[in-house]
Amino acid sequence: MTIHQPCILIITGIMASGKSTIAQMIAEQFENTVHLRGDIFRKMIVNNRKEVQPDAEYDELEQLRLRYQLTAHAADRYYEAGFTVIVQDVIVGPMLTEFLSFMITRPLYVVVLCPDPAAVSKREADRAKKGYGIWTVGALDHVLRQETPHIGMWLDSTAQTPEQTAADILNRVGTEGLIN
Repeated sequence: MTIHQPCILIITGIMASGKSTIAQMIAEQFENTVHLRGDIFRKMIVNNRKEVQPDAEYDELEQLRLRYQLTAHAADRYYEAGFTVIVQDVIVGPMLTEFLSFMITRPLYVVVLCPDPAAVSKREADRAKKGYGIWTVGALDHVLRQETPHIGMWLDSTAQTPEQTAADILNRVGTEGLIN
């Protein structure tokens, strides 16, 4: 089963799991699409930005919620304008359920990329953009695997090329990733 269009497809996972690459590849498969990078809302904060740390405090979590609320609102607005929206961001742990509560639009699909931590470490080492600093791959992977509700389609893309991952998502997300 393919996905209904227009719709919103959320692609999440830890940093360097392939979210940006895969979201862009999938967005290019459809007409009238938006690749919405939720992290853009974090980057817009010029002064007093709170980075989410492993022992996050209230203020850090409130900024994260704001980022997720803005992402959800933007996605819903693009959908209302007739676009298929591919949302890409790190949405892990209990925050995944909270993020989904901000979403109005249906149909809504979720894909959680969960490659092996060793593969993520290699990808991080091989790319120019560096995401890890405060977090380690192991710590963020633990949050993903141990604290994230098993919602949507989970895909171990360790042994896949980006093209294979995108194709796998498009073939399976219609039945495995649909959120009611």
